[in-house]
Amino acid sequence: MDEKQTVMRLPAERLYESELHALKETDTGPRPAGWQLSPRAVLTFITGGAAGSTPITPKYIGNSRLVEIAIATLLTDRALLLIGEPGTAKSWLSENLTAAIHGDSSKVIQGTAGTSEEQIRYSWNYAMLLANGPSDAALLKSPIYRAMEGGGIARFEEISRCASEVQDALISILSEKTISIPELGKEVAAAKGFSIIATANTRDRGVNDMSAALKRRFNIIVLPAPSELETEVSIVRKRVQEIAASYELKAALPEEEAIRKVVTIFRELRRGMTLDSKEKIKPPSSVISTAEAISLLTNSMALAASFGSGQIQDEDLAAGLQGAIVKDDEKDQIVWKEYLENVMKKRGSEWRSLYHACREMND
Repeated sequence: MDEKQTVMRLPAERLYESELHALKETDTGPRPAGWQLSPRAVLTFITGGAAGSTPITPKYIGNSRLVEIAIATLLTDRALLLIGEPGTAKSWLSENLTAAIHGDSSKVIQGTAGTSEEQIRYSWNYAMLLANGPSDAALLKSPIYRAMEGGGIARFEEISRCASEVQDALISILSEKTISIPELGKEVAAAKGFSIIATANTRDRGVNDMSAALKRRFNIIVLPAPSELETEVSIVRKRVQEIAASYELKAALPEEEAIRKVVTIFRELRRGMTLDSKEKIKPPSSVISTAEAISLLTNSMALAASFGSGQIQDEDLAAGLQGAIVKDDEKDQIVWKEYLENVMKKRGSEWRSLYHACREMND
């Protein structure tokens, strides 16, 4: 059976394997040391285009200049830090850049409050360590260690969720491009092509702020939320189609009107104002991002497929909107109710059915 039918989520290099193969076959540009594609071919993979007769789907819909800067950064000795609001495709861009450049996006550290320095550098198989002492066989290599050995890219997700002293373990790695192993009396030097792509959530500022010394080792790119309604609608439509195909949801794709309504609601609640700038709106306590809109619509498809007609109804959208917006129950419920009564109710007949479905869910 095809791997795409049995695996819940494929890494980018497997999901877009045919596109990467086509780009390799047609790429005539110079390839930096350790890269499988030229910088221009990497840009085509991320922003879309064609490789011969093979269409290349866009992986990131937004300012292509930001992608060019990110690719150029990875050609230098500086690491790359992508920051932005939740749902601005930081992790998605990081994964696809790594897949295009090295064909392996699996070297990942997920930053949490429990991430340790050993997870960044190396640790030991303690049974072997106690039995035979320090040895190469007992050494457990971190994703960064393995990326350095092979001249690859390591991904560090949510770096600002880690404790400051753990973050600072990166400083010597990024400065010296080596990992020292005093127990074995040796140093591991990075092969050409090695780099790190880190991501940070702007909502986590103040949790564990990065030191100035560490920030200097990164080229920082801020990924903005989609500035235009049409851009966000395109992103949501594309990702819903991809996810629905991956999970084989037995429901019709959401109609354009449903996507536009969800994106409109999310944009207005995010900015605290209606799209025509005529009325202020209280924002909810949580971030309602583009990623949340995608999740809402795919969940609505699952509801429609399993318990409905197979076509998304307003009741399915209302259930998703309630779950996405009302997080801090008491406060958010009031915010959502005010939006329903002061904005959605006044929008005319095309919004009436969704208004009633949302009001019923919120009561």
